[in-house]
This record gives sequence, structure tokens and C-alpha cells, in this order.
Amino acid sequence: MAGPRTPAGRAREVHRRLGLEHPGSAAELCELDHRNSFELLAATILSAQSTDRTINSVTPALFARYPDAFALAGADPAELQDVIRPTGFFNAKSRSLIGMASALAERFGGEVPHRMADLVQLPGVGRKTANVVRSVAFGQPGLAVDTHVLRLSKRLGLTREGDPVKVEADLNPMVPAGERGMLSLRLILHGRRVCTARSPACHACVLADICPSSQVGGARAAIPHTTLTSRAPRRSSTPGTMGP
Repeated sequence: MAGPRTPAGRAREVHRRLGLEHPGSAAELCELDHRNSFELLAATILSAQSTDRTINSVTPALFARYPDAFALAGADPAELQDVIRPTGFFNAKSRSLIGMASALAERFGGEVPHRMADLVQLPGVGRKTANVVRSVAFGQPGLAVDTHVLRLSKRLGLTREGDPVKVEADLNPMVPAGERGMLSLRLILHGRRVCTARSPACHACVLADICPSSQVGGARAAIPHTTLTSRAPRRSSTPGTMGP
């Protein structure tokens, strides 16, 4: 049976199949332990260049000592660095955490805002982190593009872009707005468990027959590698970094 012939059709089928592999809402799919939007925001900032397992080993002590934005805003940098040291880049991350918490305390009454425009103004917060918080904590549309989403979206032929902001713009129309966060998280889980950077397990992949990059015999012939429209360079008012 022929597979989807367009990137959008392929994205919908990818999401359907990964939904069977990883069912649940965005909040259920997120592997960062948290109890509220503040904890999720802090944990996501910490997750840059680290693993969720490491972050989850650090955050219980972090939130026991600094349970809200006001407490974290008043943290002693050296003490905070000792707590988050295992996550790596602890000097920069401590500045981001204290800066983020200070901004929340001063401008938002200690509460995490839900608007993208407000979130990306917080220190240490870019579109990726903002989209995680919007989709997981608030149930709003938000497609976070991290290294896994970048890698898989190109392997699957969903985009030719390499810039996270442009990849997000390509993927957003391919699924309903309310499912964007789930698509992102399912791609991340698939990237961690199956479609890894160095040794993708194509033989065990539920997407092998529709993936233009599959190394399984005959998979490339199962679906035409649709030519994607080249997107003209454009500027974005929001930086698209692969950090927070």
C-alpha cells in the first residue's frame, strides 16, 4: 500500500502511529518531573545540554529549597550552583534561574505567564522552553523544537529547514493546534528510544515504511520523497536557539 505522498500527510500518519506507541496528553508525555508551571519552567531551563533523568535527580532538592519564584529570586548564586551542579553549565544556568524568578516576581506576581510574548522575555527562556510550558503546563498550542525534533523532522522528510523557528513554522500547520505539543513530545520520545542520532533502529521503527531515510530494505521505494518547497529566508522577532 502506498504511503502518504506529501509532508503534511506523512506528519499526520507519523503522529497517528506514534500516538499508539506513546499515548497520553502533553502533560502525561513530558518526562520532566514537576508539580506546577513554575517547576516545569525551571526544570526545562535546566534541561539544556543535560538529560531528563539528571534533571529529575536534582529538582527535588532544588524545589525543596526554592519552592517558588520569590524564594528562587533571592537565592545565593553559590548555593544554587551547588544544588544544580550535576546538570552542567551550572554558572550560566544559575544566572538564568535567578533572572527568570526575579522577572516572575517583579512583573507577574510570581506566576508563570502563558503568552509566548511574555515567556520569551524571561531570562533563559526561548521558544523551545516557552512551547514546552505552554503545551505541558497550560494545555495550549506549543510545538517545541529540540535536537530530536530537528533530526526526526528532517529524516522523515517533513522539512528541509535547519533553524528551529522555521522548522516549527513548517510543522505547525501539519497537525491540529491542540496536538502540536503532543507531536513534539512523541518525536522526542521516538528520537530517544528508536531514531537515535548515531544508530537509528530502523528495523524496530513503526515509521520505517513511510520514512524516506529508513535503512530497512525496500522502505525507500514505499514512498516518494516529495520535494519540499524551499522557504525563502525570513526574519523572526524571537530568537530560535537550541538552548532554552
